[in-house]
Amino acid sequence: MPKIKDTLEQTRVSAKPVKKRVTLTFPKRAIQMPVTYRLAKEFNVAANIIRAQVAPNQIGKLVVELLGDIDQLDAAIEWMRSQNINVSHTLGEIVIDEDTCVHCGLCTGVCPTEALSLHPETYKLTFTRSRCIVCEQCIPTCPVQAISTNL
Repeated sequence: MPKIKDTLEQTRVSAKPVKKRVTLTFPKRAIQMPVTYRLAKEFNVAANIIRAQVAPNQIGKLVVELLGDIDQLDAAIEWMRSQNINVSHTLGEIVIDEDTCVHCGLCTGVCPTEALSLHPETYKLTFTRSRCIVCEQCIPTCPVQAISTNL
């Protein structure tokens, strides 16, 4: 019998989770809604909050990375839009002006994914784009404004 079970396991189609980074803009009246809870509970979609600007009775903004089955992600996005939450795909990335950068390393201390680091021999700033989640914490930290985003 183990052979049948092994065969079933091999033929079972496993849906790989998909990641989507989106910006959510909430109207004032939807600011109290537990959106990330509803995404997890009703759609089985995990929401990793990258950046948040939320205050009572004000328009709120969240940059989130959604993780889940593609169909569930699409259903979750449709639900958010039905709740008058503006959903836009985040396509921007961090840009470093090499001519302006003084390689002080301040940005490396605030980077949560270690996408920014100083080369151990040259002490020059190294940016690993694939590790960057565009949280933008490095932008206000740079004393010479060498870091920006192309959002």
